Amino acid sequence: MTHVDPSHLVELALGNAPRTPADTEALDHIDRCARCRDDLRTLTRVVQAARTAELVDLPAQPPEHVWRRIARDLSAEPTAPERPRRTPDRRKHALLALLALATAAAHCRRRARARRRAAPHLPGRPGRS
Repeated sequence: MTHVDPSHLVELALGNAPRTPADTEALDHIDRCARCRDDLRTLTRVVQAARTAELVDLPAQPPEHVWRRIARDLSAEPTAPERPRRTPDRRKHALLALLALATAAAHCRRRARARRRAAPHLPGRPGRS
């Protein structure tokens, strides 16, 4: 099921533009879809709250020192971001240790095979002539 695009829901909640055939199609979908209906209801409440807000509803203006710090931070020279400190990754270390162990075991097996091939065949040993 294709839901109504969020930007289209915002436009419907604002209700500023005349209805189009796409709006009618979207509203038909909203009638059948609980998710889109809830999203539109929420957006409509936000729009209503914003439209009816008064000056006393708005938060108090920040103190002057906050504005000075914002201005200072915005005008400051950009600095290179600090590189994050690397923390040891136990899984990575365990994997590297296992890899080293497997490499060492493979090397030992190759050496043992090479010694067996190079050693003279001893009489009386099974499997050897």
